[in-house]
Formats: sequence, C-alpha cells, structure tokens
Amino acid sequence: MKLIGMFDSPFVRRVAITMHVHGMPFEHLDWSVGRDFARIREYSPLGRVPALVLDDGEVLVESAAILDYLDEQAGPQRALLPASGVERRQALQLMALAVGAAEKGRDQIYESAFRPPEKRHEPWLERCRAQMQSALAELDRASALRGASAWLVGSRMTQADITTACMVTFLTESVGVAPEAAPYPALRTLVARCEALPAFSAFHVPWFSPSP
Repeated sequence: MKLIGMFDSPFVRRVAITMHVHGMPFEHLDWSVGRDFARIREYSPLGRVPALVLDDGEVLVESAAILDYLDEQAGPQRALLPASGVERRQALQLMALAVGAAEKGRDQIYESAFRPPEKRHEPWLERCRAQMQSALAELDRASALRGASAWLVGSRMTQADITTACMVTFLTESVGVAPEAAPYPALRTLVARCEALPAFSAFHVPWFSPSP
C-alpha cells in the first residue's frame, strides 16, 4: 500500500501510526499539498491528504474512512475502535473533539499565513481559539477521569488515544498551546505517554509554518 501525505499533518500521521500498530507495511509518498497539489489530485479529487492507495489500485481518501478500512482488515479483536456500545460512542466523541480542536487550530494558521494582515479578522480568530481551548479542556477532563496510567477508553490504547495525541502534538507545535496558557495536565500526560511509544516517534515530523 502507498500512503500519500506528509507526517506533519496529524491526519496523515494518525493513519501511519495505525498501520504501524496493525503491522501493515506501506510505502510513504511524502507529497505536500502545496508543491505536489496536482499529483495529489490524481488520487484525491479534493487535493487533500491522506490518501491510501491499496495494492489493487483502489484509492481511499479522508483519514476517517482509511482508519475504518484498516480496522476492518485488522479484524474485530485487533481493531482500534471499539465495535459497539458505550466505549465506541465515547471513543468517537473524544476523536471528534480532538479533530475539531485541530481544525480550529488549522483555521488560525490559515488566517495568519494566507490572509493579508489588513484583512485578518481578530473576532474570528478569537472564536477559533475559544473553540479549540474548550475542546482541549474537555479532553483534559476525560483524561483526568481515567487517571494518569489509563487509556481514554477501555483497558488498551484505542484510536481515541492515537487521534488525540496526534492532534494535540500538532496544536502544540503549530499554534503554541503553551503549558502556562493552557495547562491541561492530564491531557499532556496522556500525550507524552503516547509520544514515547515507537509507533509515534517513528512518524513524528516537527510542524513548520507554511509560507504565505
């Protein structure tokens, strides 16, 4: 299989980590949505990453759809998203919060990097920051309820942990969710545990600000 996209994207990264955890080898096409936009659109009509090219040539786009396929291939006993019930709902809700926080961080980056200074709208940026911080606070609360040595859902690492760690690391590196501004101690403990694992460190590329 071929995974398209750069690992500084938390969406590409969560797919790569998941494939590593499942023991699924892949070829990495380190393509940028900036310089390689035309090439990416040959596989992903929206020109977005990740895209996963299967061995038979079928292409899957959007990380959520890709993760669903990977879990299906891994089988119900090894799937990283609980199959049903309360744990599945909890995992999906936590993932939605983490993804939403990352998207609001991305909105802030785009506003600053691609919009001329005189056209930047501070009330919009403040709204994005508030939404991002609220989501992170809820993830911190969920982490605290589970305890420092526990995973977010159930007794083992799930996709909720992988997605949360990828999104929080992205936000920390890109928009500077600094400890003194937003402590989130329980959430940071969880993220540090994840980032110390080989599956995470293998696909960590520090985030750099895009050129305007």
